[in-house]
Amino acid sequence: MSKLTKNQKIAVEKVDSTKQYKLLEACNLVKEITYTKFDASVDLAIRLGVDPRKANQMVRGVVTLPHGTGKQTRVLVLCTPDKEAEAREAGADHVGLDDYIEQIKGGWTDVDVIICTPSVMAKIGPIGRILGPRGLMPNPKTGTVTMDIANAVKEVKAGKIDFKVDKTGIVHASIGKVSFDAVKLAENAQELLNTILKLKPQALKGTYVKSVFMSSTMSPGICIDNKTFSAAE
Repeated sequence: MSKLTKNQKIAVEKVDSTKQYKLLEACNLVKEITYTKFDASVDLAIRLGVDPRKANQMVRGVVTLPHGTGKQTRVLVLCTPDKEAEAREAGADHVGLDDYIEQIKGGWTDVDVIICTPSVMAKIGPIGRILGPRGLMPNPKTGTVTMDIANAVKEVKAGKIDFKVDKTGIVHASIGKVSFDAVKLAENAQELLNTILKLKPQALKGTYVKSVFMSSTMSPGICIDNKTFSAAE
C-alpha cells in the first residue's frame, strides 16, 4: 500500500470512521478534507439491499439536481437534419448522425450524454456494444430518446443525471463540486436520495438503503447517518 501524503493523513484524522454524520455535517466535512489543486467532484456511494441480477430489483432513474453537477456536460445529439437546428440552439455540443456513428465505431466517445430521436434508434443499435458499457446508450426511460430534443438537451445541461445500481448493489453518482456551498451540496444529495427512496422495488424484503458514503476525489469516505433521510422508507 502506498504511503499517505501529509494532506491525506490530515484528512483521514479528521474523519471519525466509527461515526455516522448528518448530511449537512458531512457536506461541510468533505469540503474541509479535500486538498486537491483542482475543483474536485463530490460523490455519493449508496449501497442498496437489492439483488441487481433480478429484473424486479433493478434500481435506475433520473434526477435533476437543484444546483446542477458543477461540470460542463458534453452532449451529442444524433438526429435527422430537420432536428439539427433545434439541437444546436438548445446548446448541444455535437450534432449529426452518420458521421458521428462512424466516429463512434472507430472508438470516439468523448461526450457525457447522447440524445437521439426515436427514428434513428435503428442506426444506433449496432453501436450499442460500444455505448452500453460506457453508460452512453440513449434510453426512453431516461429521456434521452425523445422528439423533444431541445428540452432534453436543456435538462441535461441544467443538471439532470441518470443513475443505476451496479452489479455489486451500489449506486454511484456525483452531486456537485467541492467549491459548492455545503447547503447546496446537501440539497443535491437529498434530492438524489429522495429519488432513490421512491424507487424501492416492491419485491424487496429487508433493508433497502444499507449505507451511504460521501467522498470527494481522493478524500476518505464519510459515512452518512441513514436516519437523516430514510423517513420516507
